[in-house]
Amino acid sequence: MRWKIILVNGGIVLVISLVTFFLLKTSLASKVADPRAQRAALVQAIHAAEARLTLDSLMSERWLARAANTDEVRAVFEAGTKDARSDLATSVANQLRDRAVASPEFTGMSPTILLFVDSDGVGIGRNGSELMRGDKVAEAYPSLGSALKAGNTASALWVNQKRQEQLVASFAPVRNVSGELLGGVIIGTPLNDERLNRISEFTSGRSLGVVVGDGQHPVAAGGAQAATFASASAAAAIASARGGNLTHAPTSVDGALIAAAPMKEFAGSRAVLVGASPLSLVANLESILWPVFAVGTLGLFLVIVGGVLLGNYISKPISEVEEGLLLVINGQRDLRFDLEHDELGGLTSGINGLLNSILGVPEGQEGGEG
Repeated sequence: MRWKIILVNGGIVLVISLVTFFLLKTSLASKVADPRAQRAALVQAIHAAEARLTLDSLMSERWLARAANTDEVRAVFEAGTKDARSDLATSVANQLRDRAVASPEFTGMSPTILLFVDSDGVGIGRNGSELMRGDKVAEAYPSLGSALKAGNTASALWVNQKRQEQLVASFAPVRNVSGELLGGVIIGTPLNDERLNRISEFTSGRSLGVVVGDGQHPVAAGGAQAATFASASAAAAIASARGGNLTHAPTSVDGALIAAAPMKEFAGSRAVLVGASPLSLVANLESILWPVFAVGTLGLFLVIVGGVLLGNYISKPISEVEEGLLLVINGQRDLRFDLEHDELGGLTSGINGLLNSILGVPEGQEGGEG
């Protein structure tokens, strides 16, 4: 009895577990491993990352524009001699940089350079050292010269291995009280792997990289699939993106989709933002479905325990009745059943009555009970 109960109910649990597993696997496969959905998500990730970099730059420009419109900054350009201007520029740059680090606009960016330039784009002085005094910064970074000429705030990517610079630089013009252009002030925040990791975590979780100029490899990259940016497929997408459009790599690399898009908000930098996304959101779909079998195993265990208990509850009194009937058949005609059982108690009372009727024993004159 008990094994029949166990086999029937165990079979039901097993079938339900298997059906649940295959139904979940089929429905989830189209969600976690759909190339079209992953490509669309990758495009969104690239746009979100570029938007974040642009927002950071706009916040830097706004903060810098407020700082540039102060007597403290104007005094740098109005100092009497060249050396006096440079020394004052370094002093004021140190103060401004310290304020920027403490400002909420630069949370997570930690500005590394704050530089004063004259109206021709020549360096006057920077924070922390006497470097860049007299440097023709506008020649190294033409976007700065264009911003000076226009007299507007602007941002650009400054990546120059010879100058050991890899920054997101924001510029704000400095004018005197009459509105004449005196020069500009520049603040630079690091463009590195740590920053791209932070942007990736903040936006989409996809791997990101930034390629500047004619290079094929990112100057900064972050994320689990960052190594795929060195592939020939990624290089083809980067080269195509320089034409002005978002481009997907022709083939996947190491199980990752790759796309690249020009960073149009950073004029003159020829920068390309590269993104990578896994073909599937999970490495092994079966690994996230194992709880179905765990629950099925638990169900089988409970079926066995319940089958044993239920079988004992039913089969034990039936065995007692069977043994008693064999004794009656073998001549012990005065034996009657006294069984306290919710389901079988009425049955034994009926058997007792039947025995009395067959054997012609009046009610209440039975012999021993078993």
